Amino acid sequence: MALSYRRCTALDLQTLADLSSETFIAAFQAANDPADFKEYIDRAFHPVTLEKELHTPGTQFYFVLEGNRIVGYFKLNQDGAQTELQDAESMELERIYVLKAFQGKGLGAQILQEVIHLARQADKKYLWLGVWEHNPGAIRFYLRQNFQKFGEHPYYIGSDKQTDWLLRLEL
Repeated sequence: MALSYRRCTALDLQTLADLSSETFIAAFQAANDPADFKEYIDRAFHPVTLEKELHTPGTQFYFVLEGNRIVGYFKLNQDGAQTELQDAESMELERIYVLKAFQGKGLGAQILQEVIHLARQADKKYLWLGVWEHNPGAIRFYLRQNFQKFGEHPYYIGSDKQTDWLLRLEL
């Protein structure tokens, strides 16, 4: 499946909000408290929140397209926009999601190659991300892609404190 990528702009906010909510709900709703989950979705993927993130220096959102259809998206952070490390030599892959209908077709590996390409273009030495400790499929995927665990950090869904594994890929 041939993919292309388009950087999101302010004109894409509602589409980005809808896609962000849809993919996050599909991935995690069943494993979370309904009230905490709703609070998180309403806050994290609200167009106002996404607009602020879109205009944050060092943050970039990209749509993943198959032909003219948006099938996923990813979010990258550099420098001070990174959620944790804020190392000038690194890039954070904060989000990478594919619509449920397109999962299991190898898109994740293709998208990750684009992310790696963008990180190398930006002259970064490593790529890092956080992945929920209770997401074994994603953990297996990243470990197969040569990411290494280097730490953990808390991640909140509403008031529910969860743990993300921090994974790093040397470029």
